[in-house]
Amino acid sequence: MVKPRRIARLFLLVLLSSVISLSQSTPIVIPAGTPEDKDLAAITFESDGQKRIAAYEEFMKKYADNQAAVAYAEWQLSQQYLAAGDNAKAMEFGNKALEAYPHNLDIIQSQATIAQAMKDNSKVVAYAVQGAGVYDSIAKQPKPADVSDADWASTIATQQKSVQNTYDFLQTSAYNAIASEQDPNKRMAEIEKFTPAFPKSKFEAQISQLALYSLRQLNQPQRLVAYGEKALAANPNSLPTLLMMADAYAADPKEAAKSASYANKVLAIIGANPDDKEKKSYAGLAHATLGRAELNQEKLVPAITDLKAAVSLLQDDPADQQQALYYLGYAYAKQNRKADAVATLQKAAGIAGPYQGPAKEMLAKINAAASAKK
Repeated sequence: MVKPRRIARLFLLVLLSSVISLSQSTPIVIPAGTPEDKDLAAITFESDGQKRIAAYEEFMKKYADNQAAVAYAEWQLSQQYLAAGDNAKAMEFGNKALEAYPHNLDIIQSQATIAQAMKDNSKVVAYAVQGAGVYDSIAKQPKPADVSDADWASTIATQQKSVQNTYDFLQTSAYNAIASEQDPNKRMAEIEKFTPAFPKSKFEAQISQLALYSLRQLNQPQRLVAYGEKALAANPNSLPTLLMMADAYAADPKEAAKSASYANKVLAIIGANPDDKEKKSYAGLAHATLGRAELNQEKLVPAITDLKAAVSLLQDDPADQQQALYYLGYAYAKQNRKADAVATLQKAAGIAGPYQGPAKEMLAKINAAASAKK
């Protein structure tokens, strides 16, 4: 629970710093020494939860004309109801406080926490997106004419740092909500809200995979492309999104050129001889996608070259390597290189994952074809 005197001190610190626009995190201000401040202090000393709730309700009636006092009491009531296990009441009073102070990150964080308790994924994402907008507004403030660029940049950085933990909490909460959503339609709707709000998210790779998975479940390739293009407009060098787009086009021989262009951009961004595991993984996936696109065009020689590169780069990622091994084995089979095909497919079949079954089936077909020739 936030003490009213702490809020007053926070307000004084804000006044001493540069002017902050109301679009940013707006504190609830209860000046120290006022009757409201004294009454709130008395409530905090009440140990009985139900009595504290009743005291806040009386406080709101007493100071009904003071927006800040009422909003603060509503916020505290929200937290009291959450602690008491009444999530519906907690959400109700929190929303009232947020309506009065829509740019208060502390209230937004509280509401996201309540939505988590209610297992309402859509609301968790909605509050996170709202909070991200408040955070982003910090950097969009107009610079005062009498402040130097360097000082202003320092001020912005300080303001962002002061709310960084809240921003990180909201981002993580939203990702967890998306990852736990079972309905692909709802999951995709949440992803489409999350991506522009957190354009360079630390969960960028996971979100791209969830988007690809969701839209494949829904069989909506056009929506996948539209989502990917919007994401790339916000972050043109997003390796996960570029790979997602390359993968989306790889299965269609008519779109092989598009698939290759996205995969090659990944390789161009990473550069030759990637020196860390993440870059090797991205490069391996790009080569695997190129190999698949080339296979669909019956370009077996370049396909094998790319798929062999993928297998080598993905040796520390068996789950991703399995796909490259499967398609490499398929390419060898197309070239009638039975020994190479069998050896490669056996490796794929030895890895637990989605290509284990198909690899075993292809091995059986190769062996059956060889037996028929004898």
